Amino acid sequence: MGYTVAVIGATGNVGREILQTLAERTFPADKVIALASEKSIGQEVSYGEDEILKVQDLNKFDFHGVDIVLSSPDAKVSAVHVPRAAAAGAMVIDNTSHFRMDPDVPLVVPEVNPEALAGYRKRGIIANPNGATIQMVVALKPLHERFRIRRVVVSTYQSVSGAGKEAMDELFTQTRAIFVNDPVAKSVFPKQIAFNVIPQIDAFMEDGSTREEWKMTVETKKILDPKIKVAATCVRVPTFIGHALSINIETEEPITADEARIVLRAAPGVSVVDQQSGEGYVTPVEVAGDNPVFVSRIREDITVENGLSFWCVADNLRKGAALNAVQIAELLVRDYMVE
Repeated sequence: MGYTVAVIGATGNVGREILQTLAERTFPADKVIALASEKSIGQEVSYGEDEILKVQDLNKFDFHGVDIVLSSPDAKVSAVHVPRAAAAGAMVIDNTSHFRMDPDVPLVVPEVNPEALAGYRKRGIIANPNGATIQMVVALKPLHERFRIRRVVVSTYQSVSGAGKEAMDELFTQTRAIFVNDPVAKSVFPKQIAFNVIPQIDAFMEDGSTREEWKMTVETKKILDPKIKVAATCVRVPTFIGHALSINIETEEPITADEARIVLRAAPGVSVVDQQSGEGYVTPVEVAGDNPVFVSRIREDITVENGLSFWCVADNLRKGAALNAVQIAELLVRDYMVE
């Protein structure tokens, strides 16, 4: 049986990656519909190697007859159209932040908490977590099961693609301007991003943290374990694709680097590349287009009783967004939508 699938935000970075991922994984779709805002109507987007889809107007689209919606516009657009799609009978997987902390909406990473997907029946909506959170909890899950994590301290090095196509364009144009000695203009980021790092992602909150840091904290608790303490510092760096995380954990049970490597190598969705050489770790530029969460630089933290540090890298448009959403859709089809 094939399904009718609609992709909201089909012209954006993640929307295009969703279409590519659906085709690559031969998702059982008889019909795929590309939706976007009025300014994108009539544009063409690729679905796999050979098929071209014409973008339709999201505002006028009738979702009756659509089985699954994969939504990746901005949060304000999702707030309007995701409930509309769910009310029409579609199962909606939303990639924005709008529904993530709704207690009636499951927040799902298939390798971590697939059982939470059953909660979709309350609203007909499943939330896709923040990209940096996704890759972190994929790596933390097997360690938590074996050693019981008490505390996580994470610093992120997040690529500009996490802020959309305009952010990627800004990094490119600023870099070019510097090389040809033109003025450096900024509009997407609060400071120059080319040849710089910016310790702010999203807006500041009253306690001095940013919303991105808050997301990593509360989403990790909802997905993995509400008892885990999380301290995050989120930084935008001048790379196009791929988020990197420096993660330090404290566990209840004794943990060694060798034991952690064994556990992580057996974990679904994780690839361990960990040797003490220049080729023995993974960097963001190497992961573009890859699906796994890569873990490197695994080492014991001797400053605490049971501590471990490691480096974690993933393609934020893939596992951090599109792939995770498609994997959720695959679980829906396999476990909940079979007649």
